[in-house]
Amino acid sequence: MTPPYWIKRLCKSLLVGGQAIALTARGRIHFSDLFDQLMEAGPASFLIVLITGIAAGTVFNIQVAAELSRQGAGSTVGGILAIGMAREIAPLLTATLLTGKVATAYAAQLGTMKVTEQIDAITMLRTDPVEYLVVPRLIAMVVMAPVQCLLFFTVALWSGQISSTNLYQIPPEVFWTSVRTWLSPDDLPFMLIKAIVFGLQIAVLACGWGLTTKGGPKEVGTSTTGAVVMTLVTVSLMDVLLTQILFG
Repeated sequence: MTPPYWIKRLCKSLLVGGQAIALTARGRIHFSDLFDQLMEAGPASFLIVLITGIAAGTVFNIQVAAELSRQGAGSTVGGILAIGMAREIAPLLTATLLTGKVATAYAAQLGTMKVTEQIDAITMLRTDPVEYLVVPRLIAMVVMAPVQCLLFFTVALWSGQISSTNLYQIPPEVFWTSVRTWLSPDDLPFMLIKAIVFGLQIAVLACGWGLTTKGGPKEVGTSTTGAVVMTLVTVSLMDVLLTQILFG
């Protein structure tokens, strides 16, 4: 029985990812292209991460602080927000945002190049398309995903503190004392590990789906959608595994 096409694409994407990692380890990096991809995955995406971080910290805090204040446990609000953000919400929401902003761009760019035979032209010029196209994108995501995650976490905490103080009269010093008390030394490093793994997944799957696009230009949209769906599903599954390994 022939396996579904998405399984073939997933396997090809993993092969492309492995080849890109091997090329990176050998120093085969085009730094001019890398800078452009770092800008795409970093500063070009900061605003959406910033806005979502503010909203997530405020909304999470409204839900939690309201109930805890009624229970007389308002002093624990900061710690609960910090743990929830560091262990789960910040890396997962950041990965979701980067999937929507960056992965779609990667899949669409490479898919368009594939169906217009630009990939074939690169190969005919004796240039490895994985080295030229995938390696810079993979490095950019691995570098910028933890940066974006840390930005999200920081903004969410500050928005949580401001909303706690203004809405529920929790003093800032009480909030930040709770954060320092509840957060363990491993929480932030483990949060960044999650972000790095998610960034790697996003780059590998988006580039893999783009490079395996077949047909005409209309297939680029279908391929991009498939890349986003597969990325979100695999990131969610990986999140369960990493949570069990790191925090279990």
